[in-house]
Amino acid sequence: MGSPIGRLGSGLAHDSTPEQRPGALDPDHELLQRPAARRALVDSRPIGAWILAGPALVVALWAAGSATGLIPDTVLSAPWTVAHTAWNLAVDGSLWSNIRASAQRAIVGGVLGVALAVTLALLSGLTRPGEALIDGTVTVYRAIPALALLPLFIVWFGIGEEMKIVLITLAVATPVYLNTHAGLRGIDRKYVELAETVGLSRAKFVRHIAIPGALPGFFTGLRLGATVAWLALVVVEQVGASDGIGYLMYKARLYGLTDVIVVGLAVYALLGFSTDLIVRFSARKALSWQSTLAR
Repeated sequence: MGSPIGRLGSGLAHDSTPEQRPGALDPDHELLQRPAARRALVDSRPIGAWILAGPALVVALWAAGSATGLIPDTVLSAPWTVAHTAWNLAVDGSLWSNIRASAQRAIVGGVLGVALAVTLALLSGLTRPGEALIDGTVTVYRAIPALALLPLFIVWFGIGEEMKIVLITLAVATPVYLNTHAGLRGIDRKYVELAETVGLSRAKFVRHIAIPGALPGFFTGLRLGATVAWLALVVVEQVGASDGIGYLMYKARLYGLTDVIVVGLAVYALLGFSTDLIVRFSARKALSWQSTLAR
């Protein structure tokens, strides 16, 4: 008989059978490979200037279609024709004066809309009476397209600046209110209980908990509101206006000047895109405490 150690083994790793030793070859299988490093599920690298790739591709396809004749000039002017027209309008000053008029309306209406929306969202999101009076009313209002109110606003305010500003204000206020209100109502109740425990006043609660908690929703609504402001501007500037990009496009439509119409559309697109970039940059700075896919 062999020794007990010989029969039972010493208990050391080198005494175990090949199948038992870590990394040993299985008789029927190759050496098991270590799993490769896991690939990131989401690519969260900064996009930077690549955000312009989509618009650049659209312009490239447009240019290719115009150069090959697939897009006739009577349907859509070529990019180089539009660029030449924009240059002429810029040189004679008409483009800048109309941009200035449009920007002024959008800024005034946008600021008033944001102020109105935030005020209503705070009242509705933090108080039950406010929610009962405001949230249902806004729900009914948003079921009515803002532009459908244009005939009624013309009767009430005429075709002057008041009508344009009021319509832009209400158009901007709706998405900002909805998203800010949702942000407020989504604040975790434990933060409210903590504020009550430490004895925070209502003003400090709003400043330190409610407003930071609602900021993500607010900036989402602000991006939507900025886009809606320019959309509303297209319509109101074609009703009784004497200046603005919409008025420029309206005159061009009467004479069939597609190049001027496309210049107006390009200006609206650039203004809307620039506004969105500003809002996104502001949101990134204001929400730097968040750890999200955006950063």
